[in-house]
Amino acid sequence: MHQLVERIARKDVRALAKAITLVENDHAEKLTIMQDVYAIKGNGMYIGLTGSPGAGKSSLVNRLISHIRAEGKTVAVIAVDPTSPFSGGALLGDRVRMNEHFTDDGVYIRSMATRGSLGGLARATKDAIRICDAFGFDVIIVETVGVGQSELDIMKIVDTTAVVLTPNSGDVLQIFKAGIMEIADLFVINKADLPGVGKLKALLRELVHMTKSELHETAIVKTVSTENQGMDVLWEKMKAHHQYLYSTDEGENRRNMQMQLEVLELIREEIWRDVSQFVQAHPEYPKRHENLDPYRVASDWYKKWKREGR
Repeated sequence: MHQLVERIARKDVRALAKAITLVENDHAEKLTIMQDVYAIKGNGMYIGLTGSPGAGKSSLVNRLISHIRAEGKTVAVIAVDPTSPFSGGALLGDRVRMNEHFTDDGVYIRSMATRGSLGGLARATKDAIRICDAFGFDVIIVETVGVGQSELDIMKIVDTTAVVLTPNSGDVLQIFKAGIMEIADLFVINKADLPGVGKLKALLRELVHMTKSELHETAIVKTVSTENQGMDVLWEKMKAHHQYLYSTDEGENRRNMQMQLEVLELIREEIWRDVSQFVQAHPEYPKRHENLDPYRVASDWYKKWKREGR
């Protein structure tokens, strides 16, 4: 595993793909891999695109790649898709929409299945970002599965979160609800050639006015990704937000918050794995029965694990 990470540092794309697969499959050496990866300090720019299904996120990413590559920067894309109920793999395969970049050595595109994870991301998304960062990509883009207003995991792993909306799609009704609208570092009104753009933008302006920071105002960008319109402005706004983060304390504060959340999540996973193995290893572990109280059973076995399992 140490050699695998060394190959990643030497920009071996096969090692990159293998490492992501290992962490995605929760390999026994996952923590060893990630400890070595974390020691390689990359300097990538982390961008997240989230929004409702059908908002055109994949088409936006496809166009965004071209703008970033025009500046000579390398790009990694992690596209999180729903899970196939049959194979357990990524169902939509958003890479199909980005096929023009397949032969570009400066672009790496990876689809990841949610595998039942909520929040619009796969469990291994953060690890995949770090592996791509260690490889040396300049920009790492995460495209979430289509999400609702309560699935906010993207804010825990990226620097800049773009919430993608479309006019006359029902998004207008969600503008003032708590949740996904509050995590936006910038708003993207995609498919801006459709009716209803003015109403949506006015509502967004009102929201931004109520929540704006003294140092940075949330940008609202209109795009038509299929026509490559507005992409230059979108990329400039993303760079401006990144510059704001790392010219103030906001960037450091955000990554500290993300680190705290990640540590707790990793501890939670390790405890769950330990408890699960302990309980299932006991033949007297009860099967489902109508007379069993699951709350009492859970309490009893948790106490048993604390007493004997550690």
